[in-house]
Amino acid sequence: MAKFRFGEPSLTVWQKIWHINWLFVLILCATTAVGFGMLYSAASGNVDPWASRQMTRFAIGFSLMLVIALIDIRIWLRYAYFIYGFGLLLLIAVEISGTIGMGARRWIDLGVVTVQPSEVMKIALVLALARYFHGASLDDVKRPMYLVIPLFLVAMPAGLVLRQPDLGTALMLVLGSGAIFFAAGVRIWKFMVVIVLGLAALPVGWQFLHTYQKQRVLTFLNPENDPLGAGYHIIQSKIALGSGGVFGKGFMQGTQSHLSFLPEMQTDFIFTMLAEEMGLAGALGLIALYAVILAYGIFFSVRCRNQFGRLIAIGVTMTFFLYVFINIAMVTGLIPVVGVPLPLISYGGTAMLTLMIGFGLLIGVHVHRDVMIGRRASGSDIV
Repeated sequence: MAKFRFGEPSLTVWQKIWHINWLFVLILCATTAVGFGMLYSAASGNVDPWASRQMTRFAIGFSLMLVIALIDIRIWLRYAYFIYGFGLLLLIAVEISGTIGMGARRWIDLGVVTVQPSEVMKIALVLALARYFHGASLDDVKRPMYLVIPLFLVAMPAGLVLRQPDLGTALMLVLGSGAIFFAAGVRIWKFMVVIVLGLAALPVGWQFLHTYQKQRVLTFLNPENDPLGAGYHIIQSKIALGSGGVFGKGFMQGTQSHLSFLPEMQTDFIFTMLAEEMGLAGALGLIALYAVILAYGIFFSVRCRNQFGRLIAIGVTMTFFLYVFINIAMVTGLIPVVGVPLPLISYGGTAMLTLMIGFGLLIGVHVHRDVMIGRRASGSDIV
């Protein structure tokens, strides 16, 4: 396959705008609007302090998403490793002089804004792995030594995030990377080996968990053991889920949330508040919107004719799925509480911008789906 250079004809800006899947953009906006409504309800019918700030962040993220979607995908190929290196430096900066909040060192205070570098790394790692595997043949991927570098790319940020400590985000980095490894052609038996080794290492890993992390696991196994302490959050969440019934108690009528029984209702447990107010029907409606977004992500990946774009689409889609799955499983008691927000719904700045950047890349993959990039293209071939 011939190498593609920037000197060759490419789409104009207006052609790129025409190629944007605006129905997908509309679905993203509709999903985010649900979040605005829930944050309005969480503040007892007031746009402050959460809904108004979330709207501002979405407006900034939306503009950024469209700009990213119009950038030539080959530019992302060229700078993928630089973006990864920048994200890694931010994680190291957190380790040295990060801001401590809620017992964890996860943020960098830039004065105007506070940034969580682990969120940035979710996108940076996708770009780096897609850059590495885009030139790999199936024979390359079959060789165990060929996987040493990408494993190292995953291990470095995952290890730094674990030190913050942030087990949930570290798991997202590892699992999201696993999807890219699989899409690149890594054999199933290699995943099985990793899983078996991981299970065998659990007793050792347990010793390195912080006390609160161990408590979360024990609470997950038996939340009723300490109903007014460690088990309080998940017990109240389950009560709220059950009290909503099929059609819910009505908008802003949830008793668990508005009587302050439900903790962190604007962030981690916002799905529970939605289920109480809108019932099973509302919860399934939101899940349906998520399913459509995921289906679009897979569709964009399949339609893309270059390996780099396909892997980006798979990585971003898997990251979004992990946000959805972990949060909903967490608040319904299927997994321990790990503090992962519900995408496009939960209140949060860095997570919102990370998602919008990811969606910008996803839309960009679709816009540039017919761009041909040689498997052996290097930085000098791209500029």
